[in-house]
Amino acid sequence: MKHYLYPQNLRAKANLWLWGMKDFIILSIAVLISIVLLVKLGWLLPAAFTLAFAFLTIRKDDMTILEYMKYAARYFLTEQQYYEWR
Repeated sequence: MKHYLYPQNLRAKANLWLWGMKDFIILSIAVLISIVLLVKLGWLLPAAFTLAFAFLTIRKDDMTILEYMKYAARYFLTEQQYYEWR
């Protein structure tokens, strides 16, 4: 008798550690390029961009940090808030 184990949500996007699969592939390639540029040319800027990309694409509960920052900026800065005093 065979038993099959299925994930809880079959429609959920695949994640690898803290990133989505697409973000993880982009991050892996960027890390490799950053290491090569750092070793061969001494450029630190690509590594900084890679680190920033890695931080902004961390995924928690189907939302990245970048999306959370966009929603917070829209809520606090660009959308008008309605207050009713009683």
